[in-house]
Amino acid sequence: MSRFIHDDFMLTNEAARSLYHENAEGLPIIDYHCHLNPQQIAEDIRFRDISDLWLSGDHYKWRALRANGVAEKYVTGDAPAWEKFEKWAETVPYTMRNPLYHWTHIELMRTFGIEKTLSPATAREIFEECNSMLAQPGFSAKGLIRKFNVEAICTTDDPVDDLRWHKKIAEEPFGTKVLPTWRPDKAIAIENPAAYKDYVEKLGEAADMEIRTYSDMVEALRKRHLYFEMAGCRLSDHGLDTFHAADYTESEIEAIFSKVMSGQAPDAEELEKFRSAGLHDLAVMDAESGWAQQFHMGVIRNNRSSLMRSFGPDAGTDSILDLQCAEAGNRFFDRLDSEGKLAKTILYCLNPKDVETVITMAYNFNDGSIPGKMQYGSGWWFLDQEDGMRKQMNALSVLGLLPRFVGMLTDSRSFVSYTRHEYFRRILCDLIGADIENGKLPSGEMERISQMVKDISYYNAKNYFNF
Repeated sequence: MSRFIHDDFMLTNEAARSLYHENAEGLPIIDYHCHLNPQQIAEDIRFRDISDLWLSGDHYKWRALRANGVAEKYVTGDAPAWEKFEKWAETVPYTMRNPLYHWTHIELMRTFGIEKTLSPATAREIFEECNSMLAQPGFSAKGLIRKFNVEAICTTDDPVDDLRWHKKIAEEPFGTKVLPTWRPDKAIAIENPAAYKDYVEKLGEAADMEIRTYSDMVEALRKRHLYFEMAGCRLSDHGLDTFHAADYTESEIEAIFSKVMSGQAPDAEELEKFRSAGLHDLAVMDAESGWAQQFHMGVIRNNRSSLMRSFGPDAGTDSILDLQCAEAGNRFFDRLDSEGKLAKTILYCLNPKDVETVITMAYNFNDGSIPGKMQYGSGWWFLDQEDGMRKQMNALSVLGLLPRFVGMLTDSRSFVSYTRHEYFRRILCDLIGADIENGKLPSGEMERISQMVKDISYYNAKNYFNF
């Protein structure tokens, strides 16, 4: 029986096979947005078993397990490792045509060299084989990163984080840069006054200053921004429902800050004004430091209250949010552009209805200073699968410049998700290869097309982020 994950997997034409094997396949990985735990990297942790590595934090798999009728104790509960793996093996055959089916078997093949498909019939054998390999040298956190030829990793970090694990990694280099990413969402999250006051106190402690006013808070953030920069940070990231660009005055923002710090909840208008001010001031910091800023929009999180109470956030109960983003987004970027404070920017949106909207928004503000300065990012979360990637690249090709695209990221908490880059590169080469085969791109321009594949797969990110 032929292998499922074979050399030409997803490469459906000769041009695609040539582009992938001769250009994309061997390039290093730059994972410029993920949620790996830097402490786990610094301590070079070893995984107890394949369930620990594969199932302990993967909300994609958790959603599939629940949909297949699997009880929560086998998902986020305390069931034994083998029983959790067995339930996943029972679920995998039902994931056919879901990206999890491809991801599962690519990860087995690339991580462990296992060619069998996972099912109840093969579960015990694969479980034991994976566990045996995980006990060997080369399968620790750093070993897995090396295995996938990862050149740089950007984690996701709060301004109050001390970054000690990043510093430890830098002091004990292992061949991969591990850099922090500035994620200041909590600095403008004033919906819960008690939680916000607690956060502001932590920010003041981290910045070694007392925060009494909004202006003080901005100064504290600036100090932490510089601290992150000294630790190698070159990117910020914001998780938004949509953009915020209301009119406001400094006195209004100071009054709102004072109100919230006194324990009073803001009304809807105050919340919008404060978010608008905070996002603007944070974006100015990025521009002044020469960073790239990322905006992830269009998600509504933690929707299942019973699981939120029993497990907490990030349990796999998030979904696409349907809000308008065009008017506020254009106003937000126009103000920054008018002030000469618009940083390199990558936009992501979880709602597929907004793909073209967000691409055209980004391209309004390219100013000729940097190739691809404003651009639309890779298919994200529910859209980082074949259909979503193809739609993202097709829309970007029609409305922008695909050759300037900075390519794929994992957005993952897993040390084996680097196969997502391979998956993306295969889809990219198949997409472009089909155009060559169909006469939509000239076969006489293979040198230029080959360079485009290399750039999207690796070089654009390396140059854009100055790694």
